[in-house]
Amino acid sequence: MKRSLFCITLSLISLTSLIPIARSAPPSPPDKTVECEVLVAGGGLAGAAATYEALLAGHTVCLTEITDWVGGQISSQGTSALDERPTQRSRLFYPRGYLELRERIKREYGELNPGDCWVSESCFLPRDAHQILLDILKDAAKRGKGTLKWFPSTVIKELDYNATGNVITSAIAIQHEPAAGAPPLNTFPLSQTIEEWYQYGDSPRFDKTIIRFVPKNQSQGTAPDWYVIDASETGELIALANVPYRLGIDPRSHLEPSSSSATGNPYCTQGFTYTFAMEATEEPQTHQMPSFYPQYEPYYSYELPRLADFGLVFTYRRIWSPDEGEATKFGGINFTVPTPGDISMQNWTWGNDYRPGTEADNLVYTRDQLEATGQLAPGGWMGGLRTESLRRAEEHSKGYFHWLVAGTTDSQLGDEAKKPHPNNRFLSGLDSPMGTVHGLSKYPYMREGRRIIGRPAYGYPEGFTIWEIDMSRRDYREDYYRQTLPPQMYRSLWTALAGREAIPVIQGKVSPEEVKRRSRSTIYPDSLGIGHYAIDFHPCMSFGPPEAPGNTEREGERQGAGQAYPFQIPLRAMIPQKIDNMLVAGKSIATSHIAAAAYRVHSFEWSSGAGAGTAAAFALEKGIAPYKLVDGLPPHDPQLQVLRRRLERNNNPTAFPDTSIFNENWDGWR
Repeated sequence: MKRSLFCITLSLISLTSLIPIARSAPPSPPDKTVECEVLVAGGGLAGAAATYEALLAGHTVCLTEITDWVGGQISSQGTSALDERPTQRSRLFYPRGYLELRERIKREYGELNPGDCWVSESCFLPRDAHQILLDILKDAAKRGKGTLKWFPSTVIKELDYNATGNVITSAIAIQHEPAAGAPPLNTFPLSQTIEEWYQYGDSPRFDKTIIRFVPKNQSQGTAPDWYVIDASETGELIALANVPYRLGIDPRSHLEPSSSSATGNPYCTQGFTYTFAMEATEEPQTHQMPSFYPQYEPYYSYELPRLADFGLVFTYRRIWSPDEGEATKFGGINFTVPTPGDISMQNWTWGNDYRPGTEADNLVYTRDQLEATGQLAPGGWMGGLRTESLRRAEEHSKGYFHWLVAGTTDSQLGDEAKKPHPNNRFLSGLDSPMGTVHGLSKYPYMREGRRIIGRPAYGYPEGFTIWEIDMSRRDYREDYYRQTLPPQMYRSLWTALAGREAIPVIQGKVSPEEVKRRSRSTIYPDSLGIGHYAIDFHPCMSFGPPEAPGNTEREGERQGAGQAYPFQIPLRAMIPQKIDNMLVAGKSIATSHIAAAAYRVHSFEWSSGAGAGTAAAFALEKGIAPYKLVDGLPPHDPQLQVLRRRLERNNNPTAFPDTSIFNENWDGWR
């Protein structure tokens, strides 16, 4: 009965959330016009990296960001614990800007890991990450003689195009600031303010400045005069431009054999998380149960017996530790006992992850939902997110804190696994680690949004995509694949995995059982960057709402999880269809749902942004649109090689050491 009530309530909320929004026309003329050579939408790590490289190349860059902090994952989203793989980290094989970021963190604190966390070699305070990264960008502008135009608290509202519709000629943005007498920025959580930010008119809380971004140098040449880079967290510009993209689960195929759906599901994206910071205290604190806590309590859990220890969870992403506690161990993991004054950032799957996955509660609207809400009509864009799911996620996260300090239930392990831990306090205020009065991160940590479908190319008739089998180490001889995939699909899978031996398989001279699969990632002749991480899933839940009693993760979603080979970031994955002067960086490049679970962490974001920023600078200087560098592959365009050499010369790797079709030994990369 309780589940039915949950579902009925959510259905009513869903119906009201899809009512078409009221549109407004921009003021004519806008409040100001700003000239750029490169417009970067989104100030996360990918956007910062693109800006960094374009500035070092001497260009004028306009960088917009929905919050007032640059840095995304490491600042406004609060996940200030660098996700890195051991081998890549030990060799420090990263882009130059990412290495500078790591060095600046070390310089700021006198060490790389001031939090003494155990999940990473670097855990630090989000509020410091913003200033560190902003200083890096300002210094890059000085060194490269570029110009940085930084627009915090700014959203892109509309895009204008040339007569043929293939070039963005201007972008209309809205910047907000507190109205006279109104509370300061970051007083209210995102769900209470985001709709105001996308409206042209002033509101009681916010005054608006309407900005029109245009090319700095307008020529009569055939190449675009500027480049627009979508580095937003959910692929806002690709939705606004209505270029082809995917969302959620891809249909099962020989390229995506571990998919949990034969037909696909656009509503099931990875969970998103409002992080928060909590501080260990000497004395027990008084904790008042939030009124909404009973709704979310049935979800929370330590998840696994080997993780069912409060100290282990607290130190997992501990971001500040002034005094070193006693060494201890739980579940095979070494850490130091929390001491008063220690600060932990919480980002836990069965904690503050919010994991909707149905048409009634998905966070990132599909194209059909955008049309139904009027967001694809002129002046209708409102960010493309379901505000109600943001609100529920905010409550869910605050409820998780109460569960940690006062809860006595555990949804997965039984109630005996959970004891109260009152000697902790929730950190909030403008001077807190998250920089918000409410204490939650300014924006949720997004693991997945819209992903472009690249342009059709040789071997990719439906559009370029990086698929699961392009980088997964999974053993596809498992019974699951023999039993789940149709015979022809199974044979096609092994044909694709055969590498240099594919032709005999195609000819039928070699059976799938005889194939020795390639043991490396796909090698791309147009690679502009690198990444390495496990295929790490935070699956959506089976039904809505996610916190409903008895809910489970969507069946089969973790089938694709596991280790991946070191992989590359091809230029073709950054180029959308239709628009010739747009590049995509970060989590919205052309990956599949499963590949995206690895192509999402900190160093990857930086590397993709460095590739996009360098490609934009190169295109401006050479007068050649990036798509022209790859539209003739497999024959190489000489200018493509010049671009790749520039990246390598600037210490932005495009391949891991010894990458070759003849190198089948990647077992040493962990």
